[in-house]
Amino acid sequence: MCTMSRNLLEFRSGNYCSQENLQLSRRVEDIEVAGATDYIMQGINSRKGALFSSSYDYPGRYTQWDIGFLNPCLELRSQGKTFEVVALKAKGLGLLELIYNKLGNLPEIARIEKSANILRGRIIESEEVFAEEYRSRQATIFSVIRAIREIFASDDDRFLGLYGAFGYDLVFQFETVKLSQQRSEQEYDLVLYLPDELTVVDHRRARAYNLSYTFGTEGGSEEELDAVLPSLDSGRAGKPLPVLQKGKYAEKVRKAIEYFARGDLFEVVPSHTIFEPCTYPPSMVFERLKAINPSPYGFIINLGHEFLVGASPEMYVRVEGSRVETCPISGTITRGQDAIEDAVQIRKLLNSYKDEAELTMCTDVDRNDKSRICMPGSVKVIGRRQIELYSHLIHTVDHVEGLLRPEFDALDAFLTHMWAVTVTGAPKRAAIKWLEENEDSPRGWYGGAIGYLSFNGDLNTGLTLRTIRIKNDTAQIRVGATLLYDSIPEAEEAETMVKAAALIKAIRSCEDTKPLKDKPNSQYSAGRKVLLVDHEDSFVHTLANYFRQSGADVRVMRAPLARQALSEGEAFDMLVLSPGPGRPAEFELSKTIELSIHQGLPLFGVCLGLQGIVEYFGGSLGQLDYPQHGKSSKVRLCQPSP
Repeated sequence: MCTMSRNLLEFRSGNYCSQENLQLSRRVEDIEVAGATDYIMQGINSRKGALFSSSYDYPGRYTQWDIGFLNPCLELRSQGKTFEVVALKAKGLGLLELIYNKLGNLPEIARIEKSANILRGRIIESEEVFAEEYRSRQATIFSVIRAIREIFASDDDRFLGLYGAFGYDLVFQFETVKLSQQRSEQEYDLVLYLPDELTVVDHRRARAYNLSYTFGTEGGSEEELDAVLPSLDSGRAGKPLPVLQKGKYAEKVRKAIEYFARGDLFEVVPSHTIFEPCTYPPSMVFERLKAINPSPYGFIINLGHEFLVGASPEMYVRVEGSRVETCPISGTITRGQDAIEDAVQIRKLLNSYKDEAELTMCTDVDRNDKSRICMPGSVKVIGRRQIELYSHLIHTVDHVEGLLRPEFDALDAFLTHMWAVTVTGAPKRAAIKWLEENEDSPRGWYGGAIGYLSFNGDLNTGLTLRTIRIKNDTAQIRVGATLLYDSIPEAEEAETMVKAAALIKAIRSCEDTKPLKDKPNSQYSAGRKVLLVDHEDSFVHTLANYFRQSGADVRVMRAPLARQALSEGEAFDMLVLSPGPGRPAEFELSKTIELSIHQGLPLFGVCLGLQGIVEYFGGSLGQLDYPQHGKSSKVRLCQPSP
């Protein structure tokens, strides 16, 4: 899921010891790259697990990796200040005892209870006063995450760790905002897994590995306690899904503009939800989405009784050693039909003052987040308004880095960025408050993060964007847009629908069980034989290719040979006169045209070919004041007279 500077070849089977003297044994097995993660896709519809899959290359930022697992040995889940640590198979029971002893010594944890395979506890809110730089150290669910990491901490392994999803509501453990949305008691704020078996694929080096771990506390049993899930029954029972009300999002934009005008907000990112029926296996939806929209943070996570399937374009926070990275995205435009139209769209995007202002504010807030915990002078913008292309959209992206101060770690970096300005707004706390008061429902997983925290201290997370939440035969797609004073309400609403397009397409394409592929070219001219007369131009074969795309059988011949073929009576259905240098007389176009007319062939001329037709029928040619080669010009389509 990221650019990793260290080679997997450093990993070997063997034993090592954590900083708290937990004995660990790691077995590394080389496997074939092809099909390495197939077992995950086959099992993830019914078993807890995850696959994080980067399908996007960007030099210095992203490479293509897969990291995944099934049947983890431990699960951490939380709701508000309460949490549970669950041993999912007998192999994790010994670890549960270690965690119980560790948490029992923490003053910020109250009422910790232990049953057969579950620990339950609650965080006590701290009365201690924290300076802003150290607010990430106050008592929260992340106190539990820190404690678990300390048990396993070691520089000898960078893949063993906690993998899963962080919900949006975690921010309210740090920002005291009055909650006006009604929350469900059945939904979690966080689900993280500790896998004891991992599959890692490095596509750049064409290497794949299975990593398996045993722990000094265990008896070695692989018995599953809570890994196989019951079939998910539909909770809809035929009820119609909510229908998105056109224009409702635009009204929110108008309301936000009033706040911008008063200076209460600088920018804000409201969202709304699109509902789609989805009775297909989540793994199928993920495979379709990955094919349609390759992204740096692709993922499928079985959270128990719901699934997250996503293709996020945006890094949230990545930490390797002391280096902290983020890649704020703001500035969006639709893709063109081809690279030429993409270039036009990119130029529009880069020339958009509004989009530039959006990204500037996002990056300014991001730099501020890093400045809490990074070395003075180390926070830098190392990439500015860089272009990233996705299936339906083009984004402008900044790349920001900093170096952690010695007293801070990856979790501090994670928390001080919560949540990214690109999904909330600025000033951040005011934007979070506005969203809570003006969105139609709690965000749930949207706007949070997915990824993993390695026990060596590294972190790699992506924002939970372009994500499908699948539960009870229903897919929920939540999308938003970055608003500021210059926003056009209807355009912002339209942008959210474009962002949802690939996700909707992935779900609906599951109706066709055939693999996704490009539609075949039109065959309007199938069986037609075209003679293309080559006047030695640089675009003759491109022109021939266009005709072949229509299904035509095209023969390209230099002018003398073409006239010979026509004179000998060879049959064609159409004659095309190519472009070329010079004037028509230099290629004796009049003779070629005469033969075409004599045989009654339809005639089509491009550039020089058209000039030859004009001259043949009595027209005259002039000369432009300047050459037009390589320059664009407008083409107007005129309606024919009645």
